[in-house]
Amino acid sequence: MTQTTAENPARRQRAQLKARTLRTDRWWLAPVLTFAALASFLVYGFWAMFDPSYYIAPYVAPFAAPCLLEACPEGARVLGFAPIGDWFPLPPGVLVLGLPGGFRLTCYYYRKSYYRSFWLSPPACSVAEPHGKYTGETRLPLILQNVHRYFFYGSVLISAVLTYEAVMAFRDANGEWGHAGVGTLILAVNAVLISAYTLSCHSCRHIVAGRLNHFSRHPLRYRFWGLVSKLNARHMLLAWVSMYTVLFADLYVRLVAKGIVTDITFF
Repeated sequence: MTQTTAENPARRQRAQLKARTLRTDRWWLAPVLTFAALASFLVYGFWAMFDPSYYIAPYVAPFAAPCLLEACPEGARVLGFAPIGDWFPLPPGVLVLGLPGGFRLTCYYYRKSYYRSFWLSPPACSVAEPHGKYTGETRLPLILQNVHRYFFYGSVLISAVLTYEAVMAFRDANGEWGHAGVGTLILAVNAVLISAYTLSCHSCRHIVAGRLNHFSRHPLRYRFWGLVSKLNARHMLLAWVSMYTVLFADLYVRLVAKGIVTDITFF
């Protein structure tokens, strides 16, 4: 007669494995590559924050937009608006990078990525993590991740600014419309991808119609919800692609401004 679990308490115990994992594949490769990719972006962002070569007409480096300082060149200002005077001693990127940076830092996908690659919590599926206890996001500092939805609103503004700057890049150095160069195309593609990543956010999907009980009563919001849901399915891809398009666009403008790269003009 077979013993039941109640009759044999030893059956309720989990297998005691001394090995960290029984996986034989290169499970460590994904967290290592993720760590390298995110770290490179952070290093570049810190450098760009203090680099003064953020503008050459008609291009504004994305990491410095919007340029809110009175010391900003007139062409770098959004609608000529510069509310902060000369008393602020640091470059404009210090003021504006907090919004998109906070948005990405608290993003649901990026949280999974850097939890696994930086904190090894856990580094991969079926791999034991080195931490003794798990508290999730229920206490400081991780409970602050809940501000993600508020960073979303700020990121929408930044996306609008980058779209504005991409449109303004169709002007020449004298402010006349009809210019187009490599920088114009790069800034335009970046604006589209940044906007797509922002709108694919889980918080955006919830804000649009996630709290509705009856979609049939709100057909327009339901349609928006459907569009955002399609973008949301590609949130991971858009997160990675937009992260490097904004880095590349920012670097391109700075290289042109420094005279290292010559912008090719089509007309």
